[in-house]
Amino acid sequence: MSRRRRSIMSEELKYELAKDLGFYDTVQQEGWGSIKAKDAGNMVKRAIQMAEQAAADKTRQ
Repeated sequence: MSRRRRSIMSEELKYELAKDLGFYDTVQQEGWGSIKAKDAGNMVKRAIQMAEQAAADKTRQ
């Protein structure tokens, strides 16, 4: 039985991160399944950094 998790990141955010990290062209041409595990990890790491920064900015207000 295959389980599919619902994505936590929006598609828009994923594409933005792919552009920032330099593998957007690969995603466009071959899909998300073609990216390297390292790229996926870097994408998650960057999303966490962005969330932490947003939380820190919110607490400063």
